[in-house]
Amino acid sequence: MNTPSPLERWIEPLVQLARRIEPWAQSLVLLAARLYLLDVFFKSGLTKVHDWEATLFLFTEEYHVPVLPPVLAAWMGTGGELVFSSLLAIGLFSRPAAVGVFMLNAVAAFSYPDISPAGLKDHVLWAVLSFALVVFGPGRLALDAWLMPRLFPSLLRMR
Repeated sequence: MNTPSPLERWIEPLVQLARRIEPWAQSLVLLAARLYLLDVFFKSGLTKVHDWEATLFLFTEEYHVPVLPPVLAAWMGTGGELVFSSLLAIGLFSRPAAVGVFMLNAVAAFSYPDISPAGLKDHVLWAVLSFALVVFGPGRLALDAWLMPRLFPSLLRMR
């Protein structure tokens, strides 16, 4: 029988602690990402609602959203910012909401031709955070964690 070394005896409790807190630590990081995206996108949506005439001007003159008419793009962009960020904040339908935020962010980054390097870095950060939420989900601190197993129990059995 192999006796553990003093270093192994010292490290083993730390490894056990890390295994116990890891899911909650990940959930806290995912919650922080969700709340950060809420702050950015919800405020942007509120700004658009607050001065709708300016919003329509920007979508007509500055933003060049492909395919969509400017008024429709303004409505969809504003609604998406408010709805998707709110869903992310409470953790409800989080993955589809994160896809929505990712797409809004991509359209915004590509449709504004005069974006600064600093602005582009912000868009990259928002893309990475929203993509992480698509890949990893919202974590344990979300309504999805409670609701989805009740709505779709067969999906849990597939894991």
